[in-house]
Amino acid sequence: MTLLRRVLDRHWYAWAMVAPVVLVLALLVLYPLARGLWFSLTDANESNIGRTIGPNHIPSTYQFVGLDNYWHVLSGAEGHFYPVLAWTVVWTLICVALHYGIGLALALLLNQRARFRTGYRIMLILPWAVPPFVSVFAWRLLLNGQAGIVNKALGGLGLPAVAWLSDPTWQKVSVIGVNTWIGVPFMMVALLGGLQSIPAELYEAAEMDGASAWHRFRFVTVPSLRPISNTVILLGCIWTFNQFAIIFLLVGQAAGASSQILVTYAYQLAFSGVRDYSGSATYGALILSLLLVFAVVYRRRLGSPARENPT
Repeated sequence: MTLLRRVLDRHWYAWAMVAPVVLVLALLVLYPLARGLWFSLTDANESNIGRTIGPNHIPSTYQFVGLDNYWHVLSGAEGHFYPVLAWTVVWTLICVALHYGIGLALALLLNQRARFRTGYRIMLILPWAVPPFVSVFAWRLLLNGQAGIVNKALGGLGLPAVAWLSDPTWQKVSVIGVNTWIGVPFMMVALLGGLQSIPAELYEAAEMDGASAWHRFRFVTVPSLRPISNTVILLGCIWTFNQFAIIFLLVGQAAGASSQILVTYAYQLAFSGVRDYSGSATYGALILSLLLVFAVVYRRRLGSPARENPT
């Protein structure tokens, strides 16, 4: 107690500044997380959870079931987890690869001396500056099956209309395209900052040694960008794995089982049909666990001596 009092007396101002943030995080993050983890250990659903209807209060009757929900999902008995997980991983890999590849290409172009370079940067950053829901609704109008501009353009070329938002395969193509449109500017800005921090002397020395443009990119640009690349790829994987808004707002209730990712399927369990709160909470806990494991393994592999100093 004496040590605690001494720390509080010495750093009271810092604690006073941090306290509101800690309180907000506890209310908005820690409490929902703890409640979700608790629900994942119960059989809570729409019929047995407590609720108030007018003047009447119906008490909760759900029971603690331990790890039964996790076993039901992970054993495959639930039937949806592994197919949805597979598509979620494919969706994440494709989107992050497109984000990084296109973002790097645009960053390399914008790093060159050119007229109106500032204007190009502003135009390419706009998809990131616009709120995501606005961009998604705009794309929803463009991809509308009956009156969308994209299908009108295809018709003008003599091509058949495409069911962008109703056919399961084209739903996947659509959400990947829209997510790429929204996510590329972040990668571009981050990588452009990394490119501008590379000393020009490295390129001059490589050029004097006879290195071609490809070799300068491979042996100067890529290694110099590795720290920022590692960070943005990790963030991109986490954000894309949990990218609820784009799929939900673009496809909505028309999303088939094959077009769902884990977060949208967890939402469907909790808020569609007979609400399965325990199942949704179990999916949420598994998503959190998967991302934590991925982040730890990813950072450890990148920081391992074998990767830093290959032999």
